[in-house]
Amino acid sequence: MIESFEKTKLAGSIASGALDEVNSIIKPGLSTLEIDKLCYEYINDHNAFSAPLYYRGYPKTCCTSVNHVVCHGIPSEKILKDGDIINVDVTAIKDGWHGDTSRMFEVGNIPVKAKKLIQTTYKAMMKAIQILKDDIYLGDIGSTIQEHVEAQGFSVVQDFCGHGIGKLFHQLPNILHYGKKGTGEKISEGMIFTIEPMINTGN
Repeated sequence: MIESFEKTKLAGSIASGALDEVNSIIKPGLSTLEIDKLCYEYINDHNAFSAPLYYRGYPKTCCTSVNHVVCHGIPSEKILKDGDIINVDVTAIKDGWHGDTSRMFEVGNIPVKAKKLIQTTYKAMMKAIQILKDDIYLGDIGSTIQEHVEAQGFSVVQDFCGHGIGKLFHQLPNILHYGKKGTGEKISEGMIFTIEPMINTGN
C-alpha cells in the first residue's frame, strides 16, 4: 500500500507541476496546442510519460476543454480569448504508476457566472474529499457533491465520472458525482481514486 501511495503521489506531483507551468503562461492569444507542447516537455523533462498520448488513439499529451466542452477537448490551433475558461487535464506515468489531475484556468476577465461555476465545482470537490474515511459509501461522495452544486443553482454532469487509478489509467471503482447517501460500495483504506466533478450552468 505504501508503495502504491508514494508512486502514485510522485506521478501526480509531476502532472500537477505541468499545470503550474500552464498557469504561468495562460492568457488571451495562447493556443491550446501551445499548452499541450508545454505539458509534453514538462512531463518528459521529469522522466515521465503522458498517459493520454496514444491512449485509445488520443493524439495529444493533455486535454484542453474550453467553455462549453465538458472534458476530453483535444488541443489544436484554437486561440484562447479574453473571458474564456479552460480545463487542462494531465495524467503522467512515472515508473509504471499514474497520476491524474486537472485544473480550471481563467483567461483574462471572465464573466461572474463562469467564476461562480469554477468556485462551486472546486468547493464541491473539496467537500467530497473532506468526508473520505473508512466505511463511508461511494454514494456519500456523490451526494455531497450533488447537494452543494444544486444548492448553488447548477447541475452535475452525469455522463462522466471519477475512477480508480494506480498502475492502470482507469479502473474500479467508478466515482459518480451524484447519488444518495448510504448507497454503493464502501470505501476502505488503500483505495486510490479520482474525484473530478463536472458541472453545468444548465441542465
